[in-house]
Amino acid sequence: MEHLIHYLKKNQEKNRSRAYETEVKESKKSELDFKLLGRSKNYFYVEIKPKTGRHHQIRVQLSHIGCPIKGDVKYGGKRTNKDGSIHLFGRSIEFEHPVKKEMIRITAKPPQGDPLWKELSSLAS
Repeated sequence: MEHLIHYLKKNQEKNRSRAYETEVKESKKSELDFKLLGRSKNYFYVEIKPKTGRHHQIRVQLSHIGCPIKGDVKYGGKRTNKDGSIHLFGRSIEFEHPVKKEMIRITAKPPQGDPLWKELSSLAS
């Protein structure tokens, strides 16, 4: 896993955040880990583990290192996806059950019918 630390500052009017290498006024420290799982001719398949939860954090930090998310024109994607979505998918979440105090993990399958998700999923297997 690679570790990213940036300082994100939110622009409320534009509903957009910007990443800085060092702390700036009104910025918040933002951390995430990422791992390259596979790649195709034009895209990378990465696993992201956010350590903090900042406004558009994954989108901003990946764009800042030159790896914008497919379809995310707000943060450097070359063009929109036909349906207006971006190729960012929450595969799993883990949390402590509030009563039983056991760890709960929920995992989802990638969206069906999208050739890119199918291709990249097979690369990561």
